[in-house]
Amino acid sequence: MTSMMIAAEPDKQARIEELVAETLRLVGEDTTREGLQKTPKRVAESLQFLTQGYWKDPLEVINGSVFEESYEEMVVVKDIELFSLCEHHMLPFYGKAHVAYIPNGKIVGLSKIPRVVEVFAQRLQVQERLTCQIAECLMSILNPSGVGVVIEALHLCMAMRGVEKSSAYTVTSAMLGNFRNDHRVRSEFLSLIGRPSTI
Repeated sequence: MTSMMIAAEPDKQARIEELVAETLRLVGEDTTREGLQKTPKRVAESLQFLTQGYWKDPLEVINGSVFEESYEEMVVVKDIELFSLCEHHMLPFYGKAHVAYIPNGKIVGLSKIPRVVEVFAQRLQVQERLTCQIAECLMSILNPSGVGVVIEALHLCMAMRGVEKSSAYTVTSAMLGNFRNDHRVRSEFLSLIGRPSTI
């Protein structure tokens, strides 16, 4: 099911709009005032866009872009912008993903790596799981010698509420194959993305 198909489901759209309007009333707002009259519709459309990863298959995203190639050195795509919603408070977290793999007879079109990040980011998430999902997906599809993923993100649930630390970034990593087993490979990856080798 594609995101266009989701948007075409009037029953789901109408139900989300009703719930948003009810939420606005419960927090003390007047949903008839000019500034809020279209808010339920906007929020429903926004939520469907931000969670469209549930209806996307990463295998289909990559389909047709895996090629036989004898290249055996590290491939790194860094500073991939990502935006997601924390599943605990449904507040955004955003930052950058750095993804690397060492081919084992197969390479993938470079533009597909950010697309894989997007598929998993456009779901309700925790950063730890998101990091592992990206790494495990590439490992299963490409069967490389190893995969490394590092995500650095700012969580608005920390910045806006709770501890209210607006500059506290969270860094997570997932290292599979020789990225986990060979410290030289891991150190090369971390050096290439400008991170200390102590992760």
